[in-house]
Amino acid sequence: MKVDIVSKFENKVLDRIEVNFKADHDGEPTPSRDAIRTALASALGVPKESVVVDEMGSKYGIGSTEGYAKVYNDVEVAKKYEKNYILVRNGLAEKKAKKA
Repeated sequence: MKVDIVSKFENKVLDRIEVNFKADHDGEPTPSRDAIRTALASALGVPKESVVVDEMGSKYGIGSTEGYAKVYNDVEVAKKYEKNYILVRNGLAEKKAKKA
């Protein structure tokens, strides 16, 4: 799998870098969110825990996935701004129990 950064924007107000990416995985299954986080972290030179993949999608038969991720300077800042279900998907929080 090869991950290319399509665009990068520094959002100083929210203390993060917003990244659009494209992952080529021809002949392989769609990569997991964790694999994308690892590849983006190594490409950007940041710890994996600071990368939050917001959305990603594959198209049938093409072998590529496009998506949107955010890179925070600190995990606590990510927990402050991100919704809980996004943090759960990225392994940064536990799922909250539903209220009865």
